[in-house]
Amino acid sequence: VYFLGRYTGMMGPGFHLIIPILQSVRKVDIRVKAVDIPKQEVVSKDNVSYKMNAVIYYKVDDAARTINEVENVFWAVSQLAQTTMRRIAGEATLDELLSNREKIAKDILAAVDPITEVWGINVSSVELKDIELPESMVRTMAKQAEAEREKRATIINSEGEMLASKNLAEAAKVLAMSPGALHLRTLNSINDISSDASNTVVF
Repeated sequence: VYFLGRYTGMMGPGFHLIIPILQSVRKVDIRVKAVDIPKQEVVSKDNVSYKMNAVIYYKVDDAARTINEVENVFWAVSQLAQTTMRRIAGEATLDELLSNREKIAKDILAAVDPITEVWGINVSSVELKDIELPESMVRTMAKQAEAEREKRATIINSEGEMLASKNLAEAAKVLAMSPGALHLRTLNSINDISSDASNTVVF
């Protein structure tokens, strides 16, 4: 509100006050805000249905442009983030989403920021919070993980048996090259067996 006055006399009533028309006042908070994106139903590139949510951080950089371009900043950013998240996540397979969460978040940020920049808003970060898979998919992934563990255990056991067989072959060569070594090994085996009194061994 501006005041414009003119005093024309020492004590006379010559003081004029002019108040221009005041239409509205809008306050713009320029602090960083966090928008919680509610869970969205997403169908991945490999046709897996799941739910996911995220959080987006933004702040107003140009208050004048924001007032002129956007009616409701919070609602506009939230709707833009929801639609963009569904689109970006739908272009990736489930394995890509689970293993490259940071890449998906960066892709969402790269898609949202140019649009909000026109509104005078700077989106600083996008973080994926939770990915909710169907119960059937969780059971399938658990079976897959168990099968993978069994596969690794079988490979480790086979590698151990291969190493043991090589060692036994080397030991057999040493015994064959040393006269009397096999007799000593036989006596040692008999000694080991005789330690158990419940067994009867006949040679």
